[in-house]
Amino acid sequence: MTTPSLFARRLRRYYLWYTVSFITFVGLLALGEKMGMSAGMIGHIFLFATIAIYAGIGVMSRTADVTEYYVAGRRVPAVFNGMATAADWMSAASYIGLAGTLYFSGFEGLAFVTGWTGGFVLVALLLAPYLRKFGQYTIPDFLGARYQGNAARVVGLIAAVIASFVYLVAQIYGVGLITSRFVSIEFEIGLFVGLAGILVCSFLGGMRAVTWTQVAQYVILIIAYLVPVTILSYKVTGVPVAPVMYGTVLGQLSEKENQLFTDPAEVAVRKQFGERAGQYAAKIATLPDSLDAERRELIERLNQLRLENAPARDIAHTERALRDLPRTPEQARQLWERARADALERSHLPARHAQAHPGDTPEQRQIARNNFLALVFVLMVGTAALPHVLMRYYTTPGVVEARKSVFWALFFIFLLYVTAPAYAVFAKWEVYNNLIGTSISMLPNWLFSWGKVGMVNIEDINGDGILQLAELSLNTDVILLATPEIAGLPYVISGLVAAGGLAAALSTADGLLLTISNALSHDLYYKVINPGASTQRRLVIAKSQLLVVAAVAAWVASMRPDNILFMVGLAFSIAAAAFFPALVLGIFWKRANRPGAVAGMLAGPAVTIYYFARTHAFFGGSMDNAWFNISPISSGVFGVPLGFLAIVIVSLLTRPPPPEIGALVDFVRYPRLPADDPGMFTEST
Repeated sequence: MTTPSLFARRLRRYYLWYTVSFITFVGLLALGEKMGMSAGMIGHIFLFATIAIYAGIGVMSRTADVTEYYVAGRRVPAVFNGMATAADWMSAASYIGLAGTLYFSGFEGLAFVTGWTGGFVLVALLLAPYLRKFGQYTIPDFLGARYQGNAARVVGLIAAVIASFVYLVAQIYGVGLITSRFVSIEFEIGLFVGLAGILVCSFLGGMRAVTWTQVAQYVILIIAYLVPVTILSYKVTGVPVAPVMYGTVLGQLSEKENQLFTDPAEVAVRKQFGERAGQYAAKIATLPDSLDAERRELIERLNQLRLENAPARDIAHTERALRDLPRTPEQARQLWERARADALERSHLPARHAQAHPGDTPEQRQIARNNFLALVFVLMVGTAALPHVLMRYYTTPGVVEARKSVFWALFFIFLLYVTAPAYAVFAKWEVYNNLIGTSISMLPNWLFSWGKVGMVNIEDINGDGILQLAELSLNTDVILLATPEIAGLPYVISGLVAAGGLAAALSTADGLLLTISNALSHDLYYKVINPGASTQRRLVIAKSQLLVVAAVAAWVASMRPDNILFMVGLAFSIAAAAFFPALVLGIFWKRANRPGAVAGMLAGPAVTIYYFARTHAFFGGSMDNAWFNISPISSGVFGVPLGFLAIVIVSLLTRPPPPEIGALVDFVRYPRLPADDPGMFTEST
């Protein structure tokens, strides 16, 4: 029996014991809850026990070998690389954000499932086997060799750092969200608690430690994802097969939507929110006079309350309103515009869950259809171009294993994606039937617990003491994490879901941190600045850069720039525009040259980032600046074609690459050549 076979058998045995041990651990916690263990204790145990597991794997996998640090020794079997890729891929966006997006968007949210799944088909057909045939360590390595030198390499590493950093911020935000809720600590402190779990793996062992940790994290996240929805399916339908049974509930949900949307109280509440939106619009239109008038009114009311010896609560409320009033007209404009947008959104009926491309007019439905298709395109191409995912295929023993690992990754990802729509339907069914129409004084505690971290907002705008649908605002990212509480399941299930979300965020964050630090240490420092650097020096640079990037990403995440899924969408658009044209043309078109690649990798991301900044509110943009009414999350739909066009035009207008580049393309694309050695090809500057 060969050594690789023995290695694979040993891995299977280790991870089987690990899986059984984790299931036993969850069972013991469930027993402890029945015997009176507090929810806080369960949350702490889940958080710190799982981080301790990952830290232990990281310590045991520490290495000072360059090949082990960058590509895990190129000996990861296909099944385990598929699990690691799935964990690396199924970030906080997939685990936490996807169910919430499907909850709010219904059919439209399927763009994420379609795009992300289809992206792995592109990986298998166009990229993974060829990059593995090339060898080396990073995506900029391929760009540097294929496009002759450091110009393409440096542009590629800049794009890799930007795309990976945006993606990393989303993961650390997810870590902070989970830890702050389930360990009852402040969001900003939770960020750095989770960051410690990220760093201990990637810092000590690089890709080797990250790979074996990600396999362990996949086991936890898939168990955590499937168990609650299976229980919920049994509770709602009597059959514990969620992907099969949620269609039945979807039909009943449509009937419930008809009842809720036509309820007189609901109609009246939405009308009040519409009137509030109009009031904010009027205040914005009359700035700065409206701000001065509101300040005078609050001061007069406060003085009157004090003269009348009004209750302390009323005085404190007015003082708080005066203190929170914007200082300048520009601050007032921004604050009131957000409030107007929120009120306007609540004044409109939500899209029906099963309705494809909703809209009141044919033009609105066409816009929705165009955005659906644009998002599918960007997610497919972005998936096929994400550096931290493509790096995983450098870790397999060979090209055949790389192809097999794509299949296994698709299978392991499918287990989650086929279940996400069921989460959305069951959660919405529970909310519509058990929360809406309930007395606000009798609402469950989980609403107020999540409200403390800013994920739930309830406003009884009509003062009737009854919760209408428009009066409940849920953040997209809360749906999955709160589903066990929504369904009234034991708290140990909530802790399990949080542990799964933490595993998803940490696994992807590890891969992203490694991608960024490798780009800076290997591609910039070693390949450009100091080619004579020793192995020890290279690893020191890699680890120091890793710490700096992690700290900066945590600081940015503490600003809560947007919901997780939207931040990830931006990362996909940047990666798609920067890498997909250059990689595909570099593999399949010999005429592509260095000036063309550099032009494409600059033009594509530039127009992508420009469009996003012009249309997204976080950067002060507005959809009034949109092209063809395309949402900023799909900004890559403009960058990718421009990238292809720039590479083709500039390459045809400039000198063709030398014959050795054609030989490199033949080597990468064809399975059998006499000189099957990637080392025969060297970069020229």
